[in-house]
Amino acid sequence: MTTHHIALIPGDGIGTEVLPPARRVLDAVSCRHGFGLSYTSYDDWSCARYLREGAMMPEDGLDRLRDQDAILLGAVGHPDVPDHVSLWGLLIPIRRTFRQYVNLRPIRVFEGVESPVRGAVPGAVDLVVVRENTEGEYSEAGGRLNRGFPEELAVQEAVFTRAGVTRVVDYAFGLAAGRSGRLTSATKSNGIVHTLPFWDELVAECATGHPRVAWDQEHIDALAAKLVLDPARYDVIVASNLFGDILSDLAAAVAGSIGIAPAANLNPEREFPSMFEPVHGSAPDIAGLGVANPLGAIWSAALMLDHLGHREAADDITRAIASVLATTDVRTPDLGGTAGTADFTNELLRLL
Repeated sequence: MTTHHIALIPGDGIGTEVLPPARRVLDAVSCRHGFGLSYTSYDDWSCARYLREGAMMPEDGLDRLRDQDAILLGAVGHPDVPDHVSLWGLLIPIRRTFRQYVNLRPIRVFEGVESPVRGAVPGAVDLVVVRENTEGEYSEAGGRLNRGFPEELAVQEAVFTRAGVTRVVDYAFGLAAGRSGRLTSATKSNGIVHTLPFWDELVAECATGHPRVAWDQEHIDALAAKLVLDPARYDVIVASNLFGDILSDLAAAVAGSIGIAPAANLNPEREFPSMFEPVHGSAPDIAGLGVANPLGAIWSAALMLDHLGHREAADDITRAIASVLATTDVRTPDLGGTAGTADFTNELLRLL
C-alpha cells in the first residue's frame, strides 16, 4: 500500500482548529481508497514561537520539510506580530525554497451558499485563478533610506523573469486546455510600462503552444469589475503575484464565503513538496470559540490528494462538501448558521 508522508503546520488562530477536521476527512477517504497517510506535526511553527524565540520556525525547518510528500498548513498570523514578519518568516521561505511557483485557487459557487453577487449562481461560477507565486511584485529587491527624516523613502522593485512568467503561464494554458479551453490573462500594461508589457509578450508566446485554448487579456481594474458583474464568463485566470492574490480573494468573496476557499502552492515538477492551505487566515477574532469553518482546510486537503495522484478520493471530498451545503441546514456562523466546527465536520463525515 502506498503511504504518503504529510507535514502538518497548524500555525496560529483557527489554523489549529481546522487542521484536525481536515485530517479526519483525509483518514476516512484514504482508508476507503486503499492508500496510507502518515503525519508529522510541527505544532510550534507559529507566531507564538516568534514571540518566544524570535523565529517562526527553527533554523533547520526547511530541511525537515524537504523529504515530505506534501505540506498541509492551517493559518499564520497574530495581532502582536506584523504580517510581513509572519509571512516572510514561514510561508514565503517554504514557497520559494521548494519552488512552489503555481498558486492555484479554485472558486465555485455551491448550491446552498448565497453569493452577495446577484448573477453568481450555483453551476455557473466555477473558475480557477492561477497566480504566479515566487516573484513578481512580491520580491525582496528594494529597501528603505533616511528612516525618520523628512526625505525618508521606500523602494520596492517588481521582478519578472522570462523563466518565471513562462512556466506559470504555460501551466495555466495546460489547465485551461483540460477545462473549457478559455483563459484570461490579467495585466496592466497600459500603465506599468516595463514588467506588464513583458508579461503580455510572454503570454502571447505561450499561446502559440496551445492553439486549442482561446485566450484574451484584461486590465486588472476592468477585470476586477467584470469578475463581480459577470463572474460566470471566466474559467481560468492567470495573473502575476499581486494581481492573482487580489483577484482570488475577490473571487472567493463572490462565491459567498472566504471560509470555504482553498489554495495549493504547487511545485508541478514534484522535485519538492507542495503546500496546501485555506485562504481564510488565522481569524483571531473567533479563535478558540470552536466555530471556525473547516471547509477551506478540507477542500485544500482534497487538492493535496489530487496532487498526490488520488483524484477519486479528492472527488469524494468535494462531493461531500457540495452535499453538506446543498442538502443540510448545518452551517458555521460565517455561512449564517449556528453549528460549531466539530458538529459541521461530523455532518460532512456522515455524508462522506
